[in-house]
Amino acid sequence: MSQTKQHTTHPDLIKRLKRAEGHLRHVIGMLEDERPCADIATQMQAVERAITAAKRTLIHDHIDHCLGSGTDASSQAAARDLAELRLLAKLL
Repeated sequence: MSQTKQHTTHPDLIKRLKRAEGHLRHVIGMLEDERPCADIATQMQAVERAITAAKRTLIHDHIDHCLGSGTDASSQAAARDLAELRLLAKLL
């Protein structure tokens, strides 16, 4: 298993996720208050997008700072592999 360490993006990710957590609590309140389904779905989509963006940032940060930090990363083949992985990660 790879080493765990905090990256420079982690504090921002924590803030984003806490904000999404609060937003999700609001959505639950909307359900409890029997608000219109279209309004609830719109808010749920916003929560989903926030979490997806946070996940994408975390994965890209891991690719850039963990996978590319080995001694083999300086070789051209490893650099190409990392570039391909970055492209694939955009599809997440």
